[in-house]
This record gives sequence, C-alpha cells and structure tokens, in this order.
Amino acid sequence: MAQSPSFDAFVAPARARPQLWRLLLGLVVCVAVMALWIGATFGVLVAAMGFDPAARMLAELSDPTNPRGTLLLLSTFAGMFVAPIVAARLLQKRRAGTLFGSAPVVVRHFAISVGIAAVIYGLTLAIWSVNFDGVQNLSLGMWLALLPLSLLAVVIQTGAEEVLFRGYLMQQLAARFASPLVHMLVPAFLFGILHYDPGTMGSNAWAVVGSTAFFGLIAADLTVATGSIGAAWGLHFANNVVAILLISTKDTITGLALYTTPYTASEVTITGPLLMADLALIIAVWACLRWVFRR
Repeated sequence: MAQSPSFDAFVAPARARPQLWRLLLGLVVCVAVMALWIGATFGVLVAAMGFDPAARMLAELSDPTNPRGTLLLLSTFAGMFVAPIVAARLLQKRRAGTLFGSAPVVVRHFAISVGIAAVIYGLTLAIWSVNFDGVQNLSLGMWLALLPLSLLAVVIQTGAEEVLFRGYLMQQLAARFASPLVHMLVPAFLFGILHYDPGTMGSNAWAVVGSTAFFGLIAADLTVATGSIGAAWGLHFANNVVAILLISTKDTITGLALYTTPYTASEVTITGPLLMADLALIIAVWACLRWVFRR
C-alpha cells in the first residue's frame, strides 16, 4: 500500500487548501446537495403526476423490488456524483476533473478492471450455480430491454461512491495527513458504516459492514497504486453489475436483477460462508489487478 508518484500527482490539487475545516464543511455541502437532489427529483415527479402518485413512487425507494423503484433509487446517486464536485469547487477551488485523475488513465483502468473482474466473477458464478439455484426475477426480454438504462444507472451509482470516497475524501485527507492509516482507513470505514442495515441483513449486518469496509480498503489501495479512481471504479462497477443486475440477494435491491438468490442476506448459516467467499473473491480480483497495473 505504499504511495506511488502517480498518487502524489493525484493528491497534488488537494494540497493547495488542505485544511480539515474545509473538508468537514465540504462534507456538509455534499449532504446538502444530495438532499437537494432528492427534493428536486420529488418536485419533478409532483409536477409530472401530482403529489400523491409522486409520494407513492418515492416510497418505493425503501423497497426497490421492482424496476421502477430500483432505477429511481439508483438515480438518487446522481446527487452524490455532483455533490463532491460542488464541494471541491466551493471549498477547495478545485476543478471537477481533479477528483478523477487523468481522463485517459481513468478510462483505460476502468476497462481493464471491468474485464478482469468479469472473467473472475464469471467463473465464480459458474461455481455458485452448481451449489445453488437462482430464482428467475425478470423475464430475459424485459431484463435485456432495461439493460442499457440499468448499466448507466450502475455506472452513476458506483462512480458517485468512488468520486466521493476515493476521490474527494481520500484526496483531501491525504493532503492533510501523510499516514495511510488516515487517508485510506477513514474513507473505507465510513464507506462500510454507511452500509449498516440490520433491517435487511439481520445479525449479518456488522459482517456486511466489515466486508464493505474491506472492499473500500481494496479500492483505496488501487487508487494509491494507479493515481486515479479508474481501477477502483471499474472493480466497483463489475461487482455491482453482478450484485444488482445479474443475481441479487433476495429481499435486497432486486428490481433490475435477472435472478435472485434462494436465500436472504439475514440467513446466518448461508451468508456467513458466502461472505467469506466474497472476501476471497475480492482479494483474488485485487491481486490480479495489482499484478497487471504493476507491469
């Protein structure tokens, strides 16, 4: 996890205004922008269909088990995508592009990560299918019809989280604190804790937080190694395409999935070993990516 010259260049724009108060206020701005985005979305829905139908549609955000509700939920991440761009401009006087890294590097590393992850995830899904039977969720025709919009929604959702956690937050912390214990672990911890959902995950909730935080640490390491969010974004995108669009865990975000699992996230006897397998999978993908990007 040693820093690279490319990561130093990635952090350089944040060093002009590294004050911690600016970052904290920037995070407040991020929350405000995200809230305004949801409010604006509701306003558009009210204008288009009236208050009561809009309120019913917005209620689907808490139960994204149909395509409309899931697409609406994922669309709210556009606010998260814009939020750190606004915060960085207002508090650190930074251009939007500085949150991503070099555009050609972002695109190239995104594509490489997606390709490598797709191969490994594909093999893993084949093994999974030997032990479990997926439950058909959407018809193939409907799934394919929704796929372009679904992929765009996942690009936005994963990009939003990467820009906020591995872009804005990690850069500003690295500009203020040299220790990776701060600029890598703090964003990973926050990323994990925001996925705490005991209502869905049951007694597995903290295990999922730990798994998600570990994913955040993997993403942080890829960002340090490559000097852009491209590799982490590609891995995150591939992971969520599998988890949201291909085989979604029952009783979670299932509205766009072709299949769902025969078990829920709260079933300890099932999900415990599967969480460990998921960690092993992430480590395998990370090791392959680190090997490729080291060449």
